Amino acid sequence: MSTDNSTSAQERVHEVDEDGTKFAAPLDLLLTDAALSPLRRFVPGMSGVRFAAHLARRPDRVVDRGRSLLGELARIGLGRSELAPHHKDRRFAEPGWTQNPLLSRAVQTYLAAGAAARGLVADADLEWGDDQRMGFVVDNLVEASAPSNNPLLNPLVLKTTLDTGGGNLISGGRRLVRDFSTAPRVPAMVEPDAFEVGTDLAVTPGAVVLRTDVFELIQYTPQTPKVRRVPLLVVPPTINKYYVIDLAEQRSLVEHLVRSGQQVFVISWRNPDARHADWGLDTYGQAIVEAIDAMKGICREDTAALFALCSGGMITSMLLAHLADIGELDRVAAFGLAVTVLDQSRAGLPSALLSRKVAAAATAASQRKGYLDGRTLAEVFAWLRPNDLIWNYWVNNYLLGKAPKPFDILFWNADPVRMTAAMHRDFIELAISNGVTEPGGSTMLGSPVDLGKVDTDAYVVAGIADHLCTWESCYRTTQLLGGEVKFVLSTSGHIASMVNPPGNDRASFQTAAHNPPDPSEWLDAAETVAGTWWTDYVEWLSARTGPERNKPRRLGSAAFPVICPAPGTYVHDR
Repeated sequence: MSTDNSTSAQERVHEVDEDGTKFAAPLDLLLTDAALSPLRRFVPGMSGVRFAAHLARRPDRVVDRGRSLLGELARIGLGRSELAPHHKDRRFAEPGWTQNPLLSRAVQTYLAAGAAARGLVADADLEWGDDQRMGFVVDNLVEASAPSNNPLLNPLVLKTTLDTGGGNLISGGRRLVRDFSTAPRVPAMVEPDAFEVGTDLAVTPGAVVLRTDVFELIQYTPQTPKVRRVPLLVVPPTINKYYVIDLAEQRSLVEHLVRSGQQVFVISWRNPDARHADWGLDTYGQAIVEAIDAMKGICREDTAALFALCSGGMITSMLLAHLADIGELDRVAAFGLAVTVLDQSRAGLPSALLSRKVAAAATAASQRKGYLDGRTLAEVFAWLRPNDLIWNYWVNNYLLGKAPKPFDILFWNADPVRMTAAMHRDFIELAISNGVTEPGGSTMLGSPVDLGKVDTDAYVVAGIADHLCTWESCYRTTQLLGGEVKFVLSTSGHIASMVNPPGNDRASFQTAAHNPPDPSEWLDAAETVAGTWWTDYVEWLSARTGPERNKPRRLGSAAFPVICPAPGTYVHDR
């Protein structure tokens, strides 16, 4: 274990911010936008009014910002400006951007204007919620206005158009029509036939040993002569397919766990439709109980370990509070959470921006349909990182006329699961009330939720560049749970932090011996460890999953016979 002294912890966070991944994604706002319309994110509403009012009360800042911009524009015109894109900004990597004096000035003008626009948001000194909304609007306007998005300015597009006689624009036009004819109405990030689940993805050997209306339970084939006695149940997000933790060979957390001697089971959620509108938090909580009971029956063990991701982590945390309330928490030997936000404070907008009226309209919209379409939610997610997930593919797909490169994570991202109307309602209520953080502020299976009573050892993982679940929000879980918590901060974003196999020389994570209330204090004290947290988690988990025993001779049991090979059938539902 070594400490990285070359750059302070806070500076490392700032570097992530400069790469454009700082915007927080409030759960309440995401769910209401997806139900009503993703376009409402671009309407500032009262936040815009307050933004204008704040600037009107600070004319000196506006004048200073305008004077600074005019000065920079003058230097650009004279060729004396030192403005340059960030060295990691791939939009302007083509040599023509620097070799052509007009194009280089266009880039510098864009950078100067963008900095001024973002600076005005900072100058306004808005409340946190207003600042978040205005920051989102301004960031998207700035990213959209980049000269790289303009076919008349982008040198690579101009060259390709000459080389192909305009064929790139014809091909790109076809792609544009195809992509925007159905949801999600954003550029395709991967071709629909780039991978096949069960052939290229989700290929770790195993079998479905339980199927209910809500889920399939997959048991994976042990790959070591001996296995840990206590089995592990992985609870994936409820709005995505489970195979993010079983992407491909050498990129599968499940594969890594079974090769480390763990007995692993995974829930594969059904993709619900209008028939399942009434499935709420209790439905999914009861499903996890059923999976635990089946797993323990198959392995003939009294306890189990749990590892849950994102929305699955919120449900599982509430379930553990239920088990604590009924005196059965000893059934859980270890608890893991990944990229999960339990405390929604400063991760959800205040009532001034998300009123009960708006929330009611959003839940009514999903109730009419019976579900929240996962494709619409994916569209909302994409606009949180417009440079990476929108305009990058705008140029590649439509201006250059190229097919996007096959990437397994993006294929998984484009394969969402619908959210039932009842679950949508329950999640919005949790986000608005922040009910999980207050003892008795929410319920699970009839029990008041009190996370302080969950004293099971916990392993909590977050990504420092996560644009959906900010690491600071994930960190606050350490202050809610009543047991010993190990917090680990990966160097990656929301999904990349999960797909973090050994062998990557650039991989690292941070951890600390203590969890102070302030996440910045934790970060300052944290040590950087080379390698992946997967290895660290296996070591932590092995200490809590009992001694080894001979691996089982077959999957399932008499009570839970094998139904079909992994990855099962529910994962194929669209």
